[in-house]
Amino acid sequence: MWEDFKKFAFEGNVLDLAVAVIIGAAFGKIVSSLVEDIMMPLIGALFNGVDFSSLTFMVGSSPIAYGMFIQSVFDFLIIAGSIFIFIRFVLRKKDEEEEEEVDSQEQLLTEIRDLLKDK
Repeated sequence: MWEDFKKFAFEGNVLDLAVAVIIGAAFGKIVSSLVEDIMMPLIGALFNGVDFSSLTFMVGSSPIAYGMFIQSVFDFLIIAGSIFIFIRFVLRKKDEEEEEEVDSQEQLLTEIRDLLKDK
């Protein structure tokens, strides 16, 4: 049983997943800083200095912080867009590598076919 656990934990995708979670958390911090420290102040400047995070309204004696919701939605859109662009870039590079590999295989097969025709 211990061997099965070691195989699962250290040889499978668990380590890859752990690395992805750590990198994802770090990437999330970077994007959050981009949104909070750069983009939102610029958007606030476009709207005459409005700070979305401080937008609230009162329902009875309870404040409803809808500005924080707007901020969270904006963070999500920026993170999702960044991940989308990154995945597109990675997949495009992978596709180009596969095309180059297929092209070289096709070339070799064509040469083999031509050699067989000549015989």
